[in-house]
Amino acid sequence: MHSRRSHLDPLAIGLLVACCVFWGMQQVLVKVTLTEIAPVLQLAIRFVCATVLLVGWCRWRRIPLMAHDGSLWPGLLAGSLFCGEFACIYLGLQHTSASRLTLFLYSAPFWVALLLPLRVKSERLRALQWVGLGVAFVSVGLALKDGLQTAGADGHWVWLGDAFGIGAGVLWGLTTVVIRSTRIASLSAEKMLFYQMGVSSCVLPVLAWWMGESWPEAFSPFVQWSIAVQTVVGAFVSYLVWMWLLRHYPATRLNAFVFLTPICALISGAVWLGEPVTPTLLVALTGVALGIVLVNRPPKA
Repeated sequence: MHSRRSHLDPLAIGLLVACCVFWGMQQVLVKVTLTEIAPVLQLAIRFVCATVLLVGWCRWRRIPLMAHDGSLWPGLLAGSLFCGEFACIYLGLQHTSASRLTLFLYSAPFWVALLLPLRVKSERLRALQWVGLGVAFVSVGLALKDGLQTAGADGHWVWLGDAFGIGAGVLWGLTTVVIRSTRIASLSAEKMLFYQMGVSSCVLPVLAWWMGESWPEAFSPFVQWSIAVQTVVGAFVSYLVWMWLLRHYPATRLNAFVFLTPICALISGAVWLGEPVTPTLLVALTGVALGIVLVNRPPKA
């Protein structure tokens, strides 16, 4: 049996901060790499390689992945939602900035807070925490309004990328609800992740082929480095840490805390890609940060 904490301790906060910083920078890295390799193909390579790493890790640690524990169907559901989430992220980055898409991706806590307490009573939020989510929600809406009817550099509408980002956030939130409210919650972090990456590794190559995405004749050194970082640090290490956190800490508090990621994406996008930092976006990010503080404020003794 594994123990569950009721609040985030220093270990959880430290791991979350490290993950959020990397996830924010990763969105920018993915967007830059899109200039050399198609989105779904890039994602498929990433998850196929990460699945191989995960299986090797489990064999080394003697962690069973094929035990009959009644988790197959919820595991496949979580994997399908996870796969859809990342397809939305990579496709959306073709139409909007990394910072904007990341902000909309992190609408996931709203869906977790709305749906998870219906299945897991211990995840219910207090009034002040709902206020925090409301502040963050309004902030996301403010940022969305900023991008409506704005044309991207390639002639596409920014709102299309924003819509992909919101879709990814909904799918991420639903993935968390499935994980926390079904048999998956009792699995090891490795098996949780195996379901999600395994389904993605099977579906994404087929989707890339169906979309007509072609394999490049050669990978530049930058693409090789980018995919290696996305695979090892992103799809393997950071998501394994996230699965472990979901197994041991309240999902509603974890999901609210990771609103830090859009801030990291904003900074990375502005420094690396020169993406515009509008006053509206800054106000939205400030509201998101305030929402984090309110959601994670401990109750009075």
